[in-house]
Amino acid sequence: MSLGWRGTLLLLTALTATVAFAGEEQPQQHPQERAWQVLRSGLDEGRAANRAVAVQALSLLPANRRATAFALHALQDKNVGVRASAAVVLGQQHARSAIPALKDALEDSEISVVLAAAHSLLILKDRSAYQIYYAVLMGDRKGNVGLIQSQLNRVKDPKQLAQIGIEEGIGFVPFGGMGYEAYRQIRKHDSAPVRASAARFLAYDPDPFSEDALIQVALADKEETVRLAALDALTQRGDPGCIARLMKNLSDEEKPAVRYRTAGVILHLSSIKKRPPKS
Repeated sequence: MSLGWRGTLLLLTALTATVAFAGEEQPQQHPQERAWQVLRSGLDEGRAANRAVAVQALSLLPANRRATAFALHALQDKNVGVRASAAVVLGQQHARSAIPALKDALEDSEISVVLAAAHSLLILKDRSAYQIYYAVLMGDRKGNVGLIQSQLNRVKDPKQLAQIGIEEGIGFVPFGGMGYEAYRQIRKHDSAPVRASAARFLAYDPDPFSEDALIQVALADKEETVRLAALDALTQRGDPGCIARLMKNLSDEEKPAVRYRTAGVILHLSSIKKRPPKS
């Protein structure tokens, strides 16, 4: 039986609609939901390297409770690289709720995790970080808080400390951005750039023990770059009370850079009103 042209047109329209419906994809997943799913799968990856890069992506999500929760979970990972990445990310997220966990991470058996946690605590304005930088600079604890003995042994050994710089420092917080020259020094198994960085961080530690340590280093450290870093830190601290001790450097004929930098520091500090005595 002939359908006629109207019937044929209706039939073709129906068939086209049926084919289009059959080929239609299921409703797409929401982009945010899909993105979280991908990140979640990365954090559960079997390969530690993949877990680490997934954790690092969480740094793009400050003030996000879900991202912070994932980073806190990664801070307990069995792999040192993942733990270190998580410690860095928590600082980048400015997650103050993570401070207790980061303090616990200062007791990690791996020094790279400790340094990463210290840097994040510094970002979060928690003074616990200064204990670590003091130990890196001086090779000893400050008070009864800080590195465990196995960690302390590593920061006392220049070769071990330089190796930390090679493995964790270049392009990685806390010693990232040191530049090509610092990288060359570290490659020569020179721990000076790492200790110099620690000295600069101690500029912000209000503890007088740190100021005394910086003065000692500025006057007598065997590494010129560390002495210069300590002088810079003393400049930032802004305490004219250290001028008398620094005068010794003005007679250092062997280290002109130290002599000249000290002169600049003394002039700067002399222009600052002396601090009132503590009550």
